[in-house]
Amino acid sequence: MNSYPLEPLFGKIIGPFERFLRQTTAGGIVLMCMTLLTLIVASSPWGDVYRHLWEMPVRIGIGSWNMEMSLHVWVNEGLMALFFLLVGLELKREIMVGELASLSNAVLPVAGALGGMLAPALIYSLLNHSGPASAGWGVPMATDIAFSVGILVLLAWRIPRNLIIFLTALAIADDLGAVLIIALFYTQTIDMTLLGVAVALLSVLVLFNRGGIRHPLPYAVLGVLLWLALLKSGIHATLAGVLLAFTIPARPVYTPRQFDERLDEMRDAFHAETINCEEIDAPLDVTRMSTIAENLEKASSAVQSPQQRMEHHLSPWVTFGVIPLFAMANGGLDVLAMPFREVIVQPATLGVILGLVLGKFFGITSFAWLAVKLRLSRLPGGVKWRHILGAAWLGGIGFTMSLFIGQLAFSGKPALFEEVRIGIIMASLISAILGLTWLYLSARKPQGPAVNCSFRAQDSEDEKTVPDQEPGVKR
Repeated sequence: MNSYPLEPLFGKIIGPFERFLRQTTAGGIVLMCMTLLTLIVASSPWGDVYRHLWEMPVRIGIGSWNMEMSLHVWVNEGLMALFFLLVGLELKREIMVGELASLSNAVLPVAGALGGMLAPALIYSLLNHSGPASAGWGVPMATDIAFSVGILVLLAWRIPRNLIIFLTALAIADDLGAVLIIALFYTQTIDMTLLGVAVALLSVLVLFNRGGIRHPLPYAVLGVLLWLALLKSGIHATLAGVLLAFTIPARPVYTPRQFDERLDEMRDAFHAETINCEEIDAPLDVTRMSTIAENLEKASSAVQSPQQRMEHHLSPWVTFGVIPLFAMANGGLDVLAMPFREVIVQPATLGVILGLVLGKFFGITSFAWLAVKLRLSRLPGGVKWRHILGAAWLGGIGFTMSLFIGQLAFSGKPALFEEVRIGIIMASLISAILGLTWLYLSARKPQGPAVNCSFRAQDSEDEKTVPDQEPGVKR
């Protein structure tokens, strides 16, 4: 009987967090490249053609029922709903089983996220306390998870792994704050009838969840209707993605024990077929073996919750499709024609730059310090205050969500949006440089094997010197 080596055939098994970090890093690199390419094209002789392309009307519909919006609006209102769906799935996962599930683990990143939202908003409001620019106070409050975590992972060989977990949890908590801000403060006039329709659709989705419906199609159909109802009601339609995410079932059909028993049955049946089969190298020629393989595939799917499967399948499309398209649609700034000397001193631009660069840094570090000083939490294993300071600088990268909030805050005010867009791009660049430089110079290189992409290296020297953690605090 031939033996098949499992490692070359199936590869190494990696956890969901490791897969998330790999994908986030790659997505951050793609987003950087796409942003740079967009700025180059927008500043070239083809810049006007490029910008007109995004304002081209696109009609989608069936028969007499159709919707027409510009390509730019379809990206911001439609595709970004998928981004918020993924954000909602990540939030739900972190709250249920991740770093936000335990109060002792959640206090530090949530406190940092809270400070990182309040301080930037305060700085912006001090510089723009009145006038039309005052509506942009929410712009510097957001942290871009793809950029910030992606850049941090580039230094994984030099920093403790728990710092990456801390910044990831902080960015996810920050996303929740941004979603609440959009829902509460950046909505138009509300149509109560359509809002009632949206509430009814959400109630049906909850009933689907409680009733044990796990097929994705009913959720997808009602999710589209929920998006449409919110779009027409005046509440920003992308919030439909977050609401839909929290109705997706998080429990699988099979428990781990049931799946293990099912695996034993199918393994025994498959083994019996290989003994009776002469053509061992062509097992799919045998109908029985093919059936066993299909049942194994179904069982593997049933032991994963619909939420896990949806997040796994949706994440690459959002990371490598939706977010780069959003950057292309909203980052088309003609840097050559822009009078930087005039724009850089505008209160809106200064408010965004100082809010993201300084506000995020002081807000994250001060609130994290208070949480530790008040004994509400403690630093994760191996993480020192110098690491927190570096992560706080990276928290000032607010590209995707900041641009999104800026679009809502200055809808119909292109001049002001241009000012805050310049501020967002400059502040994100400054924060990335400061964070990378700080962590590279201040973080000592861990002893022993270097940390690779799978994060299976030994603990750093810092971690070895940290005393045992209190119960409930993960290392």
